[in-house]
Amino acid sequence: MSIKLSSRAKRMKPSATIKLFSKAKQMLAQGIDVVNFGVGEPDFHTPDIIKKAGKQAIDDNFTKYTVTSGIPELKEAIINKLKRDNGLNYKQNQIVVTPGAKAAIAEALAVIVDPGDKVLIPAPYWVSYPTQVEMMNGAPIIVETKEGNNYKISAGQIEKALGKHTNFSAIILNTPGNPTGSVYTKQELMDIADVCYEKEIVIIADEIYEKLIYDGNEHFSIASISNEIADITILVNGVSKAYAMTGWRLGYAAGPEHIIKNMAKVQGQTASCVTGISQKAAIKALAMDDSEIENMVSTFKERRDFLLAGLKNIKGIKCNLPLGAFYAFPNVSYYIENSNLQDSKELSEYILKNAHVAVVPGSAFGMENHLRFSYANSMENLQEGLARFKNCLQELVSNN
Repeated sequence: MSIKLSSRAKRMKPSATIKLFSKAKQMLAQGIDVVNFGVGEPDFHTPDIIKKAGKQAIDDNFTKYTVTSGIPELKEAIINKLKRDNGLNYKQNQIVVTPGAKAAIAEALAVIVDPGDKVLIPAPYWVSYPTQVEMMNGAPIIVETKEGNNYKISAGQIEKALGKHTNFSAIILNTPGNPTGSVYTKQELMDIADVCYEKEIVIIADEIYEKLIYDGNEHFSIASISNEIADITILVNGVSKAYAMTGWRLGYAAGPEHIIKNMAKVQGQTASCVTGISQKAAIKALAMDDSEIENMVSTFKERRDFLLAGLKNIKGIKCNLPLGAFYAFPNVSYYIENSNLQDSKELSEYILKNAHVAVVPGSAFGMENHLRFSYANSMENLQEGLARFKNCLQELVSNN
């Protein structure tokens, strides 16, 4: 007999970024020289002081289950971080430590979304947002943003979308943004918060890239606007990006006590807890000064500027300047319209096959005619990858 798949499993899509990363790794294993612009993680190593804390945890035999919602020392470190960096005040019963920020978002959705409830998601979006909503039997409502507004949703767009539908439970807001690098200003977030508060919509604020920001811009946490806004906000963050700790799998959420308590219940029935070794290492990470992060940001900025200059030197490509994260999201519609390729997925597959350059199609992020480049890569790879990419596109249109 064949085991039946659930309707949930059938409609679930694999992560486009993970799928691309796996395909690039397979090609590398076959001896093919692939320049991978698809990776969504820093190419830096975890700082030594953090690694030492993890090793010490092992030596101290801190290898058992921990409290589901996180050890008190780590919660205190998170509270101190949110106060210091974001001007936010939380108590330990308002914090849950999760196996990555992705898990925090899924747990939040599991707690606040009933079947049929709608969740507003601005496009382009991080690939997992709509699928996670669908996993909870919710309905993602996608609102496409404009290139001219740096791919940021406006309060007016939100109000218009809310007026067209009923049963909204939340909006997912990501700043700095993946895949665009967009950064919302304080005023933009205040305007959005006003609409969400008036309409009684929960804000899931994904701030995982908050420390990776450029050109004198500043990250502003929407939960810091007022106590009233904090009460409708589930703030999501973690140590993956800023501290180059993606493989340590540690995120966290801060929010109203009754929401966090129920997120911990979900976690208790799934992951149980985050590994204690990672929790001990995260305490050290959150207590560090930002000097190592600033060095990483400086390097990323240099790479960003090089990549943007190279992309803009290619005929037909337009690309907004990313102000945060480590991604560029160029508009490549010229090469789709002037070839026999149908969409960004076919274009990315063509580039991987013919130029051995891995980029993620814009369709994975809910916006066609774009590709996502990660500049969390060496300058040598950026230079080589850009040259291959440019030649590949030139050949594509010259052959049509």
